[in-house]
Amino acid sequence: METDVITELWQDRALLPRVPVATYRLQFSRAFTFSAARQMVPYLEALGVSDVYASSYLAARPGSLHGYDIADHNRLNPEIGTEEDYERFVAALQDRGMGQILDVIPNHMGIAASCNPWWNDVLENGPSSAYAEFFDIDWDPLKSQLANKVLLPILGDQYGRVLENQELALEYADGAFHLRYQETRLPIAPRSTTLILGHRLESLTATLGEADPHLQEYQSIITALTNLPGRSETAPDRVRERMREKEVIRRRLARLVEACGPVRASIEETVRIFDGKRGDPRSFDPLDRLLDDQAYRLADWRVAAEEINYRRFFDINELAAIRMENPAVFRETHRLILQLVAEGKVTGLRLDHPDGLFDPPRYFLALQRERLAHVACARFDQQGGVAEPDRDAAVAVALQRFDATCQPDPAKAGCPPLYLLAEKILARGERLPIHWAIHGTTGYEFLTLVGGLFVDTSHEKAMTAACTAFAGQRTPYADLVHESKQLILQVSMSSELNVLGHALSRLAERDRHSRDFTLNSLTHALREVIACFPVYRTYIDGRSPEVTLQDRACVEVAVAFAKRRNPATNVSVFDFVRDVLLLRYPENADEAYREAQLAFVQKFQQVTAPVTAKGVEDTACYRYNRLVSLNEVGGEPDRFGISVEEFHRQCLSRQEKWPDGLSATSTHDTKRSEDVRSRIHVLSEIPREWRAAVGRWHRWNRRHASEVDGRPAPDRNDEYLLYQTLVGAWPLGPMGQEEVAAFTARMAPRTGPRTSSGVSEPPRVPRSRVTRVWSCSRSTNSRCSRLRLASSDRRMAGVASSRSPGARRTFVPTWTAVLSSRSVRPRFSSDRPSPYEGAVSK
Repeated sequence: METDVITELWQDRALLPRVPVATYRLQFSRAFTFSAARQMVPYLEALGVSDVYASSYLAARPGSLHGYDIADHNRLNPEIGTEEDYERFVAALQDRGMGQILDVIPNHMGIAASCNPWWNDVLENGPSSAYAEFFDIDWDPLKSQLANKVLLPILGDQYGRVLENQELALEYADGAFHLRYQETRLPIAPRSTTLILGHRLESLTATLGEADPHLQEYQSIITALTNLPGRSETAPDRVRERMREKEVIRRRLARLVEACGPVRASIEETVRIFDGKRGDPRSFDPLDRLLDDQAYRLADWRVAAEEINYRRFFDINELAAIRMENPAVFRETHRLILQLVAEGKVTGLRLDHPDGLFDPPRYFLALQRERLAHVACARFDQQGGVAEPDRDAAVAVALQRFDATCQPDPAKAGCPPLYLLAEKILARGERLPIHWAIHGTTGYEFLTLVGGLFVDTSHEKAMTAACTAFAGQRTPYADLVHESKQLILQVSMSSELNVLGHALSRLAERDRHSRDFTLNSLTHALREVIACFPVYRTYIDGRSPEVTLQDRACVEVAVAFAKRRNPATNVSVFDFVRDVLLLRYPENADEAYREAQLAFVQKFQQVTAPVTAKGVEDTACYRYNRLVSLNEVGGEPDRFGISVEEFHRQCLSRQEKWPDGLSATSTHDTKRSEDVRSRIHVLSEIPREWRAAVGRWHRWNRRHASEVDGRPAPDRNDEYLLYQTLVGAWPLGPMGQEEVAAFTARMAPRTGPRTSSGVSEPPRVPRSRVTRVWSCSRSTNSRCSRLRLASSDRRMAGVASSRSPGARRTFVPTWTAVLSSRSVRPRFSSDRPSPYEGAVSK
């Protein structure tokens, strides 16, 4: 009977994923709520949208406009609406047969402004926190002073100055103490509370008397705090004891303070003493000692680049990475999401930045297994008469059968039951592994493909010459990418590189053939290999007997280019790095060595992706300005368009291998909307007119030239970018002028040189300068018409998208020209009036 049930299960239509035909991105925030989305559903249905594509609406940092800083995975964001509002939104979709794809953020959580209860618990209890293993924290970092501590780079200046400037304030409330710094409220470790309660114990004893029951309770509380398990004790029973007893003690202290005035007054006076007196440095010693006893170390935000000991999303300190490879983390962060899927309210998931995960393919598989297990259990429960042990055994067999379909052998690949899209950026020539338990990507590669179709390839030399003549940019794009990635490793992610370097050094010390490699030589080799990496990351996991051909080729290419760029470096150190990354173990390697080598490789893979993203998308793409419409996320700025034949060849490949992925032409991450890119594409058709126009505009605007710190602001390369931006956003109204000025301000840190502290210090372009450049040459607006710019390319791109394999994706700002600068807070549709309102009124 068990075999029959499993056979029926595989024929169950519930295991067939809902595949969208056309999606529409909804960016939820306090400015666009569930109620607003519900009102929009009839309009979306009229457009032919089959599925809405929702940004994350789980509880995020208060005031978040993007939702990527989730603070609680198991609660809807109250700023977006109530559960009743959400149910009505879902009902509106279901009444029209529409689905919902939800944006899932598995890589990190928001921790700013004390918004995250899990993170706050870690700060209070250190390694003994129940959530210590949820976050990717190095409790034994290179800097010994940070042992069993988390570095918190949240201060606006050096710690000593902030402390003695009285910017750190001790607070008491409801039986617990906290530290206040601006909008951040940090917990004080329970055991260190004895430093506060004992500070004026003699004075309190004199006031109450030894026999006073309130004093005895006060002393008992101090004793209980002293006897709490230490924060370095991580045995489960000791962790539970600490969590239980600290809450009991907190309630005791709260009751005592409420009942006894002298105790309350003593604590208030102690808090005042700990806050110190400005102008008297010694008065801050008590608070300094207290903070030294915490599970965190406050630091200037500039320290993060070199010493931070928790993994982040890219280099953003306020987004702490979580360890999704930990089954407990997976369960706790997906309970609500999987419940919504099981109830049919969510029909697909968009997985944000899976390249940051320790093991992306296994994460995809875990989601599919959860869906399969739910459908299987539901079927067995409907049939009845199946004992729970038998049901569990049958489900296990079904899962084993599913696992067998998710193998590197394409012939065995099955159909995953839950529609999953991975936000995976594919490099040129990279192929999405066919055995991944997903249905495709979010479509960046298609955006690049269809954009290249509308670039006139015959004018590549002319456009290159125009850029070189005006901006003086002669560095090949590949070299610029290499320089940009080196820069990121030097200024904003040097801590990650240092950690990898020391880990590789420890591994080298364990084998006599590699022990002579110095720390510096290994770190240098790693820096070069990462800077030369041709893709965002590899996916070597140690489960397969052989490294895949694609992963092996990526490593070997990176090492070969690193050798070529460093002819004076001993090639043997690069060979050692190559062998480590390809899991070529020494002949005498024991199991411990193999485990250490694999752990290093998987950590290495988590570093290459953010370095590439920051180095390419956020740096090189703002410095290589030949035709900036090609400088998009996942774009190929050095590839000047594609042929029609190549377009069709790649579409056929998509149809054959990933027919259900998204076909996007604009997303919330793109730097420019379809209209802006389409107008800039047209410049490739008229390079002679374009070159003349740029020279003319430069002469007109020469009188507005300025210098900042001895450098032109903007320099010629930035000016070239600005002119393309103005053409792309043409015609500009008052709102457009403001948007271009804001875009220029956001662009500046990405184009300017950086300091050793990681702080970008570009020549600042005053907003008034941009306005003057535009307004002084009012004839610019009219002369743009001579460039014969039109939005026909954009319409043709829409036709190409709708007729190509995959689900068509629409993003709200594609209605109008929108500029954005990719960051954790890009410009979303909620920042500007929605065309939906006008369309409905018509």
